[in-house]
Amino acid sequence: MKKFLSVSLILVVVCGLLVFLGLKYDRLDADGSIANKDDGALTLQAPEEVPDPITITLAVCGDTMSHTPQTKDAYDATTDSYSYLNCFQYVRPIIEAADYAVANFETTLNGPPYTGYPQFSAPDALAYNMKEIGFDLVTTANNHSMDKGFNGVIRTLDTLDAAQLKHVGTYRSQEEFDANKGIVVADINGIRVAFLGYTYGTNGIPVNAANDFCINRFNVDYAAECSIIDESKLTAELSYAESLDVDLIAVMIHWGIEYQTTENAYQDQVADFLLSHGADVILGSHSHVPQPMMERTVTLADGSQKTGFVCYSLGNFVSNQSPATVKVNYTDTTAVLNLQITKDFSTGETTVTDAGYTPLLVLNRGAGAADQYSVLDVHKGMASYESGDTSVVSAAVYQKLQYALNGCHTILGESYDHALSSSA
Repeated sequence: MKKFLSVSLILVVVCGLLVFLGLKYDRLDADGSIANKDDGALTLQAPEEVPDPITITLAVCGDTMSHTPQTKDAYDATTDSYSYLNCFQYVRPIIEAADYAVANFETTLNGPPYTGYPQFSAPDALAYNMKEIGFDLVTTANNHSMDKGFNGVIRTLDTLDAAQLKHVGTYRSQEEFDANKGIVVADINGIRVAFLGYTYGTNGIPVNAANDFCINRFNVDYAAECSIIDESKLTAELSYAESLDVDLIAVMIHWGIEYQTTENAYQDQVADFLLSHGADVILGSHSHVPQPMMERTVTLADGSQKTGFVCYSLGNFVSNQSPATVKVNYTDTTAVLNLQITKDFSTGETTVTDAGYTPLLVLNRGAGAADQYSVLDVHKGMASYESGDTSVVSAAVYQKLQYALNGCHTILGESYDHALSSSA
């Protein structure tokens, strides 16, 4: 009897508790969760599914220039206009295939008369053609940014805007810089990437104090030795980039020593500072020859480690420079870097999950040749020649392609060559 009373008392208490909580339901879902609750009842939800990872591709190219011979080659007297599209025709499919494409824009667009080295001003067609073949953003912070003074900076940015080609690194006003601390945020198919642009200096061309906002420099001593990092500026701007609800931070930086195929100690120092203060990817330029690419790991202030991807330089994406014109090897050797970036919702992390390049050769057929300049895909050009097609690649050009391939493998690393890694 006592046992029966005890059981009854327990049942009464349980029922009362259920009524108190309002836990009522009509049925159970197949997974056992409670459904069709009355209003005000305790709701038990089935766990939400984690979205699948998002993956995008970023194409990166090196120094885009227009020396005087290139500008002349781009001119069509019959239409009195300029076009670089023939020069880009063989590399265009690689750029178009990427979800987002960036490059270093190493010239001004100051209008005629057009000039080459040492103070560049290219036809506006260069910007429009780059947009047409698939580029989305360029960095305008480099040692030639001030070639035509502050007015040249303004007209260059106005022309890039008209061509709908985004830009980072130079600015028309303090207000334009302050709007986002000079940072461009691109939403690339659901992955938000912050782009920042910097240069080591301006070839000694002074920046008027009243226009100090117009170009991002990462050195305190940009007009002298260019050897002291502007730590406060970089720290503040990288911290601001992190506050913009972005998934990844990419720094496009003009640095290093011209014609050196290895980075120097200062580049390593700057790279480590950038990575330890928030950068995930560093995309370098300036050397006019390729320099290494690698994963680089730094130790943070709390003792933890962080790994980012650094490409020190891709050399000249297009220029008049070659061993024949400047007596420096690999000035006509370059590559398109392709980065696969993945956002993993289960971990909350966005990382570079694959990196590789397509080797390129900037072919200069010589003065007077029709379509004097072409940026060639090395592997496709060699394959065409080996199959008997000599319409573009002659025996002499084939040798140049072999030399460019060897240069890319030696400097950038054979393991990063996409054609080899995809066939392995």
